Amino acid sequence: MDKMIVLMIIGMAVVTYIPRMLPLVFLNGIKLPPFLQGVLKNVPFATLGALIVPGIFLINEDMWFGVIGAITAFVVAYLGANVIMVVLSAIVSLSIYSYFF
Repeated sequence: MDKMIVLMIIGMAVVTYIPRMLPLVFLNGIKLPPFLQGVLKNVPFATLGALIVPGIFLINEDMWFGVIGAITAFVVAYLGANVIMVVLSAIVSLSIYSYFF
């Protein structure tokens, strides 16, 4: 393997590790305010939303393709189905939509 690739991999590992390690080291034992705790608890949901929402509208040339799949997945998930059933229901609904339109 080329030296430059190895150095890039090591550099990416260091750059990824530092932002995860610094808060752990410097905030160890510090009690954060309740507001900040609430904000930090919602970060994963905000990140997931930021990743999913553009994909819904940009998955296909037909915007309704993503919207129908998302609505189906949201409804089935709201009804309490497991993840496999949510994904399969979205696939089935989009297959039906593709067949007729």
